[in-house]
Amino acid sequence: MDNGPWTFKLINGAPLATSFGKDEFDTVFGTANGGKGTAMISEELKMYANKKGALQFILMFGLVSAFGDITYEGARSVYGPYLGYLGASAAAVGLITGIGEFLGYFLRLVYGYFVDRTRSYWPVTILGYGLLISVPLLAMAGNWQLAAVFVMLERIGKAIRSPAKDALLSHATKQVGTGFGFGLHEAMDQIGAFIGPLLFTAGLALKGGYKLGFHMMWVPAVLTVVVVVFVRYRFPDPARFETADKEEKSDLEAGSSTLSKTFWLYSGFAFFGVLGFASFPLISYHLQSRKVIAETLIPVLYAVAMGVDALVALIVGKAYDKRGLGLLLAIPLLSLPIPFLGFSESRILVIAAVVLWGAVMGIHETIMRAAIADLTGMKNRGKAYGIFNTIYGTAFFLGSSAMGFLYDFRMGLLFGFVAASQVIALGFFKSMGRSLS
Repeated sequence: MDNGPWTFKLINGAPLATSFGKDEFDTVFGTANGGKGTAMISEELKMYANKKGALQFILMFGLVSAFGDITYEGARSVYGPYLGYLGASAAAVGLITGIGEFLGYFLRLVYGYFVDRTRSYWPVTILGYGLLISVPLLAMAGNWQLAAVFVMLERIGKAIRSPAKDALLSHATKQVGTGFGFGLHEAMDQIGAFIGPLLFTAGLALKGGYKLGFHMMWVPAVLTVVVVVFVRYRFPDPARFETADKEEKSDLEAGSSTLSKTFWLYSGFAFFGVLGFASFPLISYHLQSRKVIAETLIPVLYAVAMGVDALVALIVGKAYDKRGLGLLLAIPLLSLPIPFLGFSESRILVIAAVVLWGAVMGIHETIMRAAIADLTGMKNRGKAYGIFNTIYGTAFFLGSSAMGFLYDFRMGLLFGFVAASQVIALGFFKSMGRSLS
């Protein structure tokens, strides 16, 4: 055989998305790689060329995220009380958590660029998950200053892994549908977010205090790293899941790093949609301060929101694969009534707001991530996720801060701020539609 391009077919007749030259073939499958030869072609690549392999990858990565969420969501539910227990003031708690959230989003931009330039998606993902050990190490913090370091390390770890993880996951979703793939992953992720706080609460209920609760997090933290390393060796090159068309492949080979106009319009839509999205902490503050419901029921409402999030993620992900980006219209339409309902003093309206809040979060975590995979090529997807996550985090920070101030100042202005933000988001949505037509 000559040194021209070779496109192989599997034993079952399914075409393989990747073409190889002879030298590359020999390197990957021939004597240069331990003499695997043609007999190993089907076994090596079959898992990358069908939905079954892609689904297995998504489920295994979902398990990684579930263990990770058990670890850090369990800890995040008590960050404030624990720092106060160690002697931190309210101002220090606010500063620590604020800086942690800022680093958690800003550094995604840095690592998004980094992984696209170095192609080191797996090492960066594993490193980011490895920093979850900072959570159980909180049990050993003897003062709030050291605890603050561990809190920030946990957030930095999430920033490090997020762009690389989303890029790896996006390749597999191309086989099963980007919406369904990200929706399935988000559902598993939220199961972990639901279990984590309950597990930590169990530790507190056993009268072991915070230390027992944090020590319990060693188990899911270690399991997270073990499973992600296993997935790395089971699927060393997830990019093979994705079938690149000729235009995208040419762009990839040319080394283009340009993001499309549609991507930037989409980012503008996301920014203003999130800017006017009322945060659950602010809603829960209202419920507690106005005594709308019993304080002990507020965590139950949050659990309800997480359950709705998981359910909506599965439904809306599948719908996105059929309807496309037009489904994004649901974000401003569902976000708009949340503050009007959530900041009322009616229990029924508050419950409705919480259900809507969970539904919008499910859409955020599913469609918004899936859309990035559909709007960007393989070459610059890590960078795109980094930019998008930074924009998302900035909008969330600015919106929550503004609404917190307006809540104390004048509620009418808060409603106006939300309405204006969502109207501007609709304007970006309309422009995005024109750019795609």
